[in-house]
Amino acid sequence: MTEHRTFRIHGRVQGVFFRQSTRQQAQALGLTGYARNNPDATVTIEAEGPAAALDTLEAWCQHGPPAARVDKVEATSGPVQGYPAFEVQR
Repeated sequence: MTEHRTFRIHGRVQGVFFRQSTRQQAQALGLTGYARNNPDATVTIEAEGPAAALDTLEAWCQHGPPAARVDKVEATSGPVQGYPAFEVQR
């Protein structure tokens, strides 16, 4: 069953390849959605797929890529949007 989750990542998460690394993780897990930078220096990730894969992505978000410093991850569930792939948004 497909689920939808939104993650908001706080910390040093811009300029450290967080979005690109998230895309690699999401694609490896078979997830769709997107990752984008926000004006307040956070990153938003919207992801859809099986609950176990979303749990794995959320666990990865707790540390992110090597250059990142994650202070907090906020996760919420929502309605499935039906994304065709996982993309990096500007």
